[in-house]
Amino acid sequence: MKYTFDIIGVSPVWHFFTNQQESLQKPQHKGVEYLGTQKCTLDAFIETVEPVPAKWNWNTDQVIDTVVQFWMNNAETIRYWKARLSDAGNDNILVARLADITALQAEFEALLGKKW
Repeated sequence: MKYTFDIIGVSPVWHFFTNQQESLQKPQHKGVEYLGTQKCTLDAFIETVEPVPAKWNWNTDQVIDTVVQFWMNNAETIRYWKARLSDAGNDNILVARLADITALQAEFEALLGKKW
């Protein structure tokens, strides 16, 4: 299975929490997780990612490697989001998406209303 990790934005903590609670009450695409952290560091994201593989029965080593590879290959993106998080203030978190590629594709197709 292939995984993808990407930082997708900065969000107020309460908005992220509300969105996470709502997603528990509606059908969701299995294999797509949205994670939040108050620090833009590799360690902080790995800490948020650690419980996810058990939930979806994913390969933990591959998931962690996906996050590390993102971190090593996207220094400019990381600097950008670190600055945006700092600009946003203490009541905000950095949001990332971790997914298996097939599940992410299904989520995008559902958003577009297409059934392939």
